[in-house]
Amino acid sequence: MPRFSSEHGLIVSMNPKSSIAESYRLLRTKIQFSFKDQEARTVMVTSSQGGEGKTTTISNLAIAYAQEGKKVLLIDADLRKPSLHRIFPQLNHQGLSSLLTGHCSIQDAVQPTDFEHLDLLPSGPVPGNPSELIDSAAMHQLLQQQKQQYDVLLVDTPAVLAASDAVIVSSLCDGVIMVAAPGKVRKEHLKKAREQLEHVHARMLGVVLNRVV
Repeated sequence: MPRFSSEHGLIVSMNPKSSIAESYRLLRTKIQFSFKDQEARTVMVTSSQGGEGKTTTISNLAIAYAQEGKKVLLIDADLRKPSLHRIFPQLNHQGLSSLLTGHCSIQDAVQPTDFEHLDLLPSGPVPGNPSELIDSAAMHQLLQQQKQQYDVLLVDTPAVLAASDAVIVSSLCDGVIMVAAPGKVRKEHLKKAREQLEHVHARMLGVVLNRVV
């Protein structure tokens, strides 16, 4: 997987000719080539702990896919500290949590972004039982249904060591990308996070070394 810095926001859109933007496109290509017999339809992006740049990484990756003409649904499955609705400025009055609890429809929850081919399913209100909602038949059904509507589903989750949510989601996805920030993450934490994902037979696609210039 490529190495890059994600300190520059939505760099794929803001400066598409930069080396950093090209790294995100390379990441997209490497994910696609990781699947020889089938196309990657659901990809989860996470990290071992918070603050390593996973949300900026998945945001730029989503734009890279959309720029290729893929119809993309970006899902904020971080029901604890959601942030995608701020990166792609949208209201967060309803979203994934509302959908999983039956308080809104998919049509009401999904929001178009300013980027062609890219839609956002924000987290919705922070619930009292995020793990239970993530580990529900409704979540599994949602992903299966939206795979029929979109070319690619990209799922942002809490850090693996922060909550069980990421491990649960990983078992529902075709592949997992781990974002790691050298100098911030400890090797033992990265190893522990990977072991937790492999325990549920998550398909690890690779590790992105973030904030490397």
